[in-house]
Amino acid sequence: MSPWLRQHRFALGAALSTVRKSPGSFLFNVLVVALALTLPFAGITLLDNVRPLSEQLSVDPEISLFMRDDASRADAEALAPRIRQLVAQQGKGEAEIAFVPREQALASLKERSGLGDVLETLGDNPLPDSYVMKLGGFASAGAAGQVDLITERLAELPGVETVQVDSAWVKRLAAMLAILRLALLLLAATLGIVVIAVVFNTIRLQVLTQKEEISVSQLLGATNDFIHRPFFYTGALLGLCAGAVALGVVTLALRPLNGAIGEFARLYGSNFQLTALGELEIAGLLAVSAGLGLVGALLSVRRHLARQR
Repeated sequence: MSPWLRQHRFALGAALSTVRKSPGSFLFNVLVVALALTLPFAGITLLDNVRPLSEQLSVDPEISLFMRDDASRADAEALAPRIRQLVAQQGKGEAEIAFVPREQALASLKERSGLGDVLETLGDNPLPDSYVMKLGGFASAGAAGQVDLITERLAELPGVETVQVDSAWVKRLAAMLAILRLALLLLAATLGIVVIAVVFNTIRLQVLTQKEEISVSQLLGATNDFIHRPFFYTGALLGLCAGAVALGVVTLALRPLNGAIGEFARLYGSNFQLTALGELEIAGLLAVSAGLGLVGALLSVRRHLARQR
């Protein structure tokens, strides 16, 4: 284990020595890679902040069922067991089912709207008997199809005029977040290739610069692993430093963004603010950045050193 550690310590020292010899070039490459990483890191930060907010907004769907005007009170009340059975067949938790007589609906409308005198002039009650169902356990995007199935089955019941789903926006929100995740994944993959290409070219230039030194080392009996390791460490350091810079840029950008977001959120009675990623997420992104640099260095070294044999 001791020789192995010495070899890697020597390779890391050689990589740091190369960086010290040309700090301007290394810094420029770090900035280029950091620019490529900033956008996906910002998207990940945004999704990480929106995810708990979307979970809070994902309330249980509510279905309203309205009877036809010619349906009798007995017919309307007789549907209660069939509605409960239909919802229970889906097996997604408890459902709150409330029967709302037309008289109660009219009284509630008068109270909420303040148009009692106007409604009195209508004569007969224009509102139908109805049911209001709050479906527990159907808030997830995966249950959207079951909610649609329940709605279709309810519309087929005798005496039913209209069935409305009052929380269809939940499905729209889930679909929008799914699209954002997919777009972010494609963007991250594309920019990841850009990072690998930048590191690939950087290591290629180093290999060409140290061509004579590499040839002498090979004549002295140095193994390929011994020659390759400093370049691998250089690529990993480049990716790691670029990832740190990108995360720093995203973190600094949160303050002015929160100023604008705070004004908008207060209009809706909310104190929503963007927060930086947690330590585990930051460590993961730095590891990914270093890994991309290592992959770029690996591809470059294997291709260009193979030509010198």
